[in-house]
Amino acid sequence: MSNRARTVGGRILRTAAALLACCTAAQAAGEPATSLPRDLSPWSMFANADLVVQAVMIGLAFASLVTWSVWLAKSLELLAARRRLLAALSAIAGEQSLGDAAASIETRIGGRHGVVQALIHAAAQELRLSADLAAKEGIKERIASRFARIEAAAARGMGRGTGVLATIGSTAPFVGLFGTVWGIMNSFIGISKAQTTTLAVVAPGIAEALLATAIGLFAAIPAVIIYNQFARWIGGYRGLLGDAAAEVLRLVSRDLDRGAIIERGRARAAE
Repeated sequence: MSNRARTVGGRILRTAAALLACCTAAQAAGEPATSLPRDLSPWSMFANADLVVQAVMIGLAFASLVTWSVWLAKSLELLAARRRLLAALSAIAGEQSLGDAAASIETRIGGRHGVVQALIHAAAQELRLSADLAAKEGIKERIASRFARIEAAAARGMGRGTGVLATIGSTAPFVGLFGTVWGIMNSFIGISKAQTTTLAVVAPGIAEALLATAIGLFAAIPAVIIYNQFARWIGGYRGLLGDAAAEVLRLVSRDLDRGAIIERGRARAAE
């Protein structure tokens, strides 16, 4: 939560505490006291809350549901993508040429489309398009450019859906504070209508206000933690993508050097 949210929340909570202190002092001074509501459970507070406060609570509960849904879906997606990438890296490790690497992946992993398969396909396509060029110096640079776009697209896909966590983590406390302000305002309205400052009049509104704040924190804290966790996981996945691109580029470089050696041998034989 930001410093501004903590400051505003602290002021609101101090206002609620001051209001309760006034009510306690009024009762101690001899004002007639009515009995407090018997049931101040969370469900009862929600059922008896103002429509605005109820809408805030429902919205925050839905935000919390979205947070945990994103956590489950993205965790499974990231774990599966990482496992596929590691399997592809293991398949091409130690291969001597790009063709051998493609055959190894086809044998060990199958025809499933993956990032490493896309890298190999992009390298093979660039080699095919550049086959008629006399100068071979720029081939690796063009292949590296293709690899950079593939890596960026894969990382962007892994990060899709995590932005909502940042939104929930930054806005849910303020939404909860809005419910708190509304509940305390209703408490003052109740005091004005009842012409008394007993706890029976003030307590329900303050309880609803504090419940809205609690639900806002319940939605925001996990969202921030999960967002930071995904940021670390996606950073590790980017590192694996870089390793895969470097491995395929080494295979391309080896093929180009091998082809240059063969061409030089043919030229010497022709002489």
